Amino acid sequence: MSTYDFIIVGAGSCGCVLANRLSAQSKHRVLLLEAGPSDRSFLKGFWTHLPIGYGKLFTDASVNWRYQTESEPNLQGRKMYWPRGKVLGGSSSINAMVWARGFPTDYYAWNQVARGWAWNDVEPVFRQIENWSGASSAARGHDGPQAVFDTRNDAHALSENFIRAATSLGYPETSDYNGTDFEGVGRYQLSISRGMRASTARSYLHPIKSRPNLTVITSAEVTELNWSNNRISGVSWQKKGRVHQAVAKNEVVLSAGAIGSPLLMQRAGIGSPELLSELGIPVRHANSNVGANLQDHLGADAAYKASVPTLNNELLGWPARAKAAARYVVSRRGPLSLSGNHAGGFVRSQPSEPIPDLQLYFSPMSYSRAPSNTRPMITLDDFAGFLVGFNPCRPTSRGRVQITSQDLRAAPSIEANYLSTEHDRQLMLRGMRIVRQLAAAQPLAKVIDNEMSPSASVQSDDELMAFVEQAAWTVFHPCGTCRMGDNPVDAVVDATLRVNGVPGLRVVDASVFPTVPSGNTNAPCIMVAERASGMILRNY
Repeated sequence: MSTYDFIIVGAGSCGCVLANRLSAQSKHRVLLLEAGPSDRSFLKGFWTHLPIGYGKLFTDASVNWRYQTESEPNLQGRKMYWPRGKVLGGSSSINAMVWARGFPTDYYAWNQVARGWAWNDVEPVFRQIENWSGASSAARGHDGPQAVFDTRNDAHALSENFIRAATSLGYPETSDYNGTDFEGVGRYQLSISRGMRASTARSYLHPIKSRPNLTVITSAEVTELNWSNNRISGVSWQKKGRVHQAVAKNEVVLSAGAIGSPLLMQRAGIGSPELLSELGIPVRHANSNVGANLQDHLGADAAYKASVPTLNNELLGWPARAKAAARYVVSRRGPLSLSGNHAGGFVRSQPSEPIPDLQLYFSPMSYSRAPSNTRPMITLDDFAGFLVGFNPCRPTSRGRVQITSQDLRAAPSIEANYLSTEHDRQLMLRGMRIVRQLAAAQPLAKVIDNEMSPSASVQSDDELMAFVEQAAWTVFHPCGTCRMGDNPVDAVVDATLRVNGVPGLRVVDASVFPTVPSGNTNAPCIMVAERASGMILRNY
C-alpha cells in the first residue's frame, strides 16, 4: 500500500488538469487513476487523436463506458445511449470538440447558490486556459495550455449558407461567441491543435507525465473509497484481476464524471439512506442529493437532401476517403481535421426572451439511414445531405443516477426525465419551428432538394412533438449529480467542492455544476478543475 498526498480518481477532462496543477509543486505526491487505457495505445490512439475519428469510438467498450438511461416516459419509452470517455482524457478524448464557455448569466446563477462562482470569478480562468488561434482579443487567452481552433477558414462552404439564412431572419452574426458577443451564429470553435484533437490528456497530462512525483495508472478501475476514523483515507482499485490500495494523506478527489462520481459515493455509503439501506450498504453519511439534480441537453434536428455537394461527397467511398486522408497527412487540413459540427450559435426562441435560450448546430453531412447508436462519420447517406439541429440551452427537467446493486458490474439506473416540464416541451417546439424557418430562408432553400426528416408532411404542434419524442437525442452533457452549494441541505459539495460532512473527499467534475451551462460542457469542466486546483493548493 502506497501513500500519496492526493489521489485523483478519473483522468478525464478534470482529472488531467488536476494532475498537472497539483503535481507542479514537487512536495506533493499525486496518484492519478484511470479505468480505461492510454489515449496513445495502438490503433485506438489513432482514432482518439484524429478529430473526426470520434465516430469510431462511439460504441467502443474499450474506451467508452457506454451508459444507457432507463426507458424515458416522455420519449416514447426509448432508452438513450450515453457514451462517456473511459480513456486518458475521458470524454475530451471522444467528444465533438466544440468549445463554448457559456454565458455570464450561467455563472451568476451558480454564484447565487455557491458564492465565488460568478462570471467575474471564472472569466479570467477561461482566458488562462485558452490558446486561441483566432484574432487577438483581450477577451481571449492566447498562451494557455488548451488549444482552441478558429475554424473560420476551414469550415465547409455550406456553413456560410447557414449563417446567411440565420441573419436573413434577423439573428445576429458573431465572430466570437466566446468573446464579448455571446449571442448570434457563426462558425464553431474546436479544441483542436495542428489538425489533431486537443484533449486534456494531450494539453495537460502528456507534457508533464515524467514528473517524478506523479504516478499515472491506467486500466485501474476504482472499486472502493476507503474509510478511516470517519474520513475518506484512500481508495482500492482493480487492475488485471488484482486488488490494489493507496492512502491519501490530504484528499481523495473524485473526477469520475457526472455518472461515475455519485456512483462511487453511493457505494461508499454516501447518499440516500433509503437507497443504501435497500441495497444493504451501511450509511456512512446520509445525503439524498447524491445522484439527484441530473441535467442534460436534449437536441433534435432536421435532415435535408442537398442539391449541391456536402461532406457526404467528400467522405463516401474509398476513393473519396483516400483523397481526404492524403490531404490530412500532407496538410493536417480538410474534413478529417474537424468535428462534424461546423457552424451554429446561440439565439432567442422568441423576441421576448432576455437572453438566447436555444443553441443551433449546422452539420454539412447527413446520416438519415444510420443504424441506432452510430455516428455520422461511419454511416453517411449515399447522397448529398446536411443537418440543422438545436437544443434548449437551460432545460428545467431533472433526473437521477444511482447504483442498483453492490455488484460493481451491475449497470446503474439513469433517469434523465427528459421533457418533464412544459418549459422544455415548448422550447423543443419553438426550436423545430426555427429550424424550418432557417431551411426556408433563401440562402439554405436554394441548396435543398427536400426535407427528409421529419418531412414536409409533419406540420402541426402535435406532429412536431411526436417527432421530437421519437427522434430527439442527447447532446452528451450530463451534469449536476453532486451539485455544489452554500447550503448543505440541498447540495453535495460546498463552494470549494469539498463533500459536505465527509472529510478527505472532494469532487471536481461536471457533477458539481448547480445548473447546466448554456453551451457545451467541456470548457466549463476544465475551468472548474483549474479553479479547484487553486483551492486545493491553497489548503495545503
